Amino acid sequence: MPTIYGILFAISSGHFINDILQAVVPAMFPIIEKSLQLSYTQIGWIAFALNMTSSLLQPVFGYYADVRSRPYLLPLGMLSSLIGLIGFALSNNFIWIVCSVLFIGFGSAIFHPEGSRVAYMAAGNKRGLAQSIYQVGGNSGQSLAPIITAFIFVPFGQKGALWFTIVALLGVFILYNVSTWYSSQLKKKKQQINVGKLSKTNAPTSIHSKIKWAMGIVVFLVFARSWYIAGISNYYQFYLIEDYGLSIKGAQLYIFIFMIAGVLGTFFGGPLADRFGKRNIIFLSMVGAAPLTVLLPFLPLAFVIPLFFCIGFILSSSFSVTVVYAQELLPSKIGMVSGLTVGLAFGMGAVGSVLFGGLADLYSIRFVMILCSLLPLVGLITFLLPKDEKISEYNNMVN
Repeated sequence: MPTIYGILFAISSGHFINDILQAVVPAMFPIIEKSLQLSYTQIGWIAFALNMTSSLLQPVFGYYADVRSRPYLLPLGMLSSLIGLIGFALSNNFIWIVCSVLFIGFGSAIFHPEGSRVAYMAAGNKRGLAQSIYQVGGNSGQSLAPIITAFIFVPFGQKGALWFTIVALLGVFILYNVSTWYSSQLKKKKQQINVGKLSKTNAPTSIHSKIKWAMGIVVFLVFARSWYIAGISNYYQFYLIEDYGLSIKGAQLYIFIFMIAGVLGTFFGGPLADRFGKRNIIFLSMVGAAPLTVLLPFLPLAFVIPLFFCIGFILSSSFSVTVVYAQELLPSKIGMVSGLTVGLAFGMGAVGSVLFGGLADLYSIRFVMILCSLLPLVGLITFLLPKDEKISEYNNMVN
């Protein structure tokens, strides 16, 4: 089956727009912290509301997408994010901020499982590359958060978020066209099943115990990685401001370096996994980044950018790889698996945001950064995962 690059780039663009709308929220943190006089704990709760809504609901939407796909939920999800964005821009207190980000999170929860299914359908035989193209759109959107803060929110304030309504409307248009293709593919598949060219399902009658164990490890690995990224994306800017004396605008450059390195790591990780194996790339990503993350809180400012770039690149190289590995563990449940790895596990990072905010208020931002630095060491348990070639063997054993 050929790889359909036009659809991959279109769904990647939709992912870019979805995640840039999400990125508006943490990008606004230094602004609303001062204008609304919020504590670090309240900042953590805003991040919690956004991430838990967008994440906890992803496996739910993914499960129902596996049972019966609804392609046109993609543009409807973008409309939900648009409503939340307008509310966020106009909110003048903590409660309304939280209510608004719930709409943004809900829209993201709708988008991600269906988006992953589109990428899987358009991948052909290049699943690692296809997932990288899809995920790089999202990571690129997230990486723009510091630029948004520096060049839009610092000069224009909270209402500068209204500029992104134009971007959201563009996203609705793109995703509507993707949904049209997606719907046509589902109809073709149904017709092929009806005439007997395809079996109705190739799902195993049960799931091998080692597959269940491996899936649990994958979710835990993503959980640890998401806690580290949550600590960096939500609080490292405050660490730079408080411990190094940088301005809000100056601190955004460092976060941008980390994010853009993550975009590059995400893109190259997929093709590398296609060649060298998914489990190997997952292991090297986590364990390879660990020594650098441990050093980061203790470095002079001059060394932060190069080390930050290396951490972002290495740690994110397994981003798309983890999703593909999990999809191959449970090939009959693509939507649910995508919701678990991109959604639920990342939602646990929202718990980390609240915990880190409370610890920062109780102790210090420096304490939180040191605590975060140890999380990539969890990658050592990757050795417990089955090798790539063993996965199909386990699935075949229960057919």
